[in-house]
Amino acid sequence: MRLLIILVVVAIVLYFVIAQPDNAAALVRTVLAAIGDAVEQIIRFFRQLTA
Repeated sequence: MRLLIILVVVAIVLYFVIAQPDNAAALVRTVLAAIGDAVEQIIRFFRQLTA
């Protein structure tokens, strides 16, 4: 069952990337920017703790 779910998710992602590569790239950029912002905030938090 788990393998089937993984295969379905991979198939949907591949379809999205092939059918709409510009939107897929924009989504990846958005997600990576959000992760980068979160990491920045965590670093800022720990720097404030040690200041």
